[in-house]
Amino acid sequence: MEDWQVYAVRYAERNERTRADSFLFDASHDTPHPMDYYVWVLRRGGETILVDTGYDRAEGATRGRPILMEPAEALAPLGITPDRISSIIVTHLHYDHAGGLHLFPNATLHLQAAEMAYATGPCMCHDALRHPYTGEHICEAVRRLHRGQVIFHDGDAEIAEGVSLHRIGGHSRGLQAVRVRCAAGWLCLASDAAHFYENFLENRLFPIVVDAEHMLQGFSTIQRLATSPQLVVPGHDPLVRHAFPQADHADHIFRLDNGPAKRLF
Repeated sequence: MEDWQVYAVRYAERNERTRADSFLFDASHDTPHPMDYYVWVLRRGGETILVDTGYDRAEGATRGRPILMEPAEALAPLGITPDRISSIIVTHLHYDHAGGLHLFPNATLHLQAAEMAYATGPCMCHDALRHPYTGEHICEAVRRLHRGQVIFHDGDAEIAEGVSLHRIGGHSRGLQAVRVRCAAGWLCLASDAAHFYENFLENRLFPIVVDAEHMLQGFSTIQRLATSPQLVVPGHDPLVRHAFPQADHADHIFRLDNGPAKRLF
């Protein structure tokens, strides 16, 4: 069976951040530490699977986190038309990963049952836990459920030959990572199981954490899922676009499936 092509598509950035925003207990807490925002595309022959949807300009304006381009615009150089996307892996329901669900109306969502239960349950009574979620995004997922467009998973699951989901938790109750077979070996799209390389290489906790133990265990899990740590792709690290080559399509799209063009560690 043919291997998957994998692309990271960068649609936003936040440069006004410090290491205190990225790591708990960091000695250099006031040092600048920028963040990138991506969605990911898996492609094999005529199959296309979108991993996460990003968020749109309206959400960016509400949160004071403007985007560089709408996710649908960012995907266009790959020849992707939003209404033709039929499968989306939602790694979790935070605003920056599920804020564009409405842009892909015909897609069926692959979601951990624990994530939906968490995002609609009593934990959302607490401001600190509710903050990364936006109610309308959760409502869109529920509407999709009642249209028969949600497939729930409970832990590990293979959703296509060479593509599997793995519940990690930690950052959110039902966070999942994605394992993909590609030319370079087994690639792990960590999403927010590791926002940055430093998280899993140095066991550094990200400040938005529901369960610190699960987050720390997840750093080991995502490395086991990949053929090598070089094939673990963090969810928000600007180093991804320095390690992996630009795709031919546009300068905001990066080709992951052949492995990094240069080693970072």
